[in-house]
Amino acid sequence: MVTVLFPHLAAVEIEQIDRQDGQIRVSARTRGDPVCCPSCGVVTGKVHGYHRRRLADRPVGGLPVVIELRLRRLVCINLDCARQTFHEQVPGLAGRYGRRTPGATALVIACALALAGRGGAALLATTGFLLSRTSVLSTLMALPEQPPAVPTAIGVDDFAIKRGQRYATVIIDAVTHRCLDVLPDRLGVSFAHWLQQQAWRTTRSPAGSTSP
Repeated sequence: MVTVLFPHLAAVEIEQIDRQDGQIRVSARTRGDPVCCPSCGVVTGKVHGYHRRRLADRPVGGLPVVIELRLRRLVCINLDCARQTFHEQVPGLAGRYGRRTPGATALVIACALALAGRGGAALLATTGFLLSRTSVLSTLMALPEQPPAVPTAIGVDDFAIKRGQRYATVIIDAVTHRCLDVLPDRLGVSFAHWLQQQAWRTTRSPAGSTSP
C-alpha cells in the first residue's frame, strides 16, 4: 500500500505513517548509502550530523500530507577539498531549499496556470492542499519563461479602436491562435518594420499572412 500511495519515496526508508491534527505525517530517512561530494566528487559516508526537513506533498484522501525527512550532513574525506561538510540531497524528492515535493509543486503549478492566485488556492483547498493565493502566485511567477515557438503561419487583420477614426493591427499565430503582437496603426510600413524586428524572420518567412 505504501508503494502505491507514495512511489516517489522509494529512495528513502519510511519509518512511520500516521494521522495527526487533520493531516498525514510521513516520517522517513535516507538509506545511509555513501554519496559523492558535490564539489570534488569523492565518495563519503562519514556523518557529521543530522537535520530534518518538512516537505508538503500531494494530498491523499483529501488530507494534507507532510513528509518529515531526516537527512545527513556529511564530511568530505578529501583533505584538499574546499568544502568540508555538505547536506545530503534526495534527487526527485527534495530540491535544495524546497518546501514541497516535485509532485506537490506540479499540482500547484497546474492550478496556478489554470486559475491564477485566488481561484488556484480555492481549487487546491478542495483537494486538501491549503495554500494562500500569494504562495500560488509566487510559484507561478517563479516559473522560467518559455521562449515562444516559431510560427509557421501568421494572420494579420486590422480592427477599430475608435470607429472611423483610429485603427490598429493584430498579428496572430494562425495555427495556435496565440496573439503575437498588436501594432498601433494599420499601415503596411508598420507591419513590414515588425517583420524585420523578428528573430525568426531571418530563418523562415511566414506563410499564409495578409497585409493590412
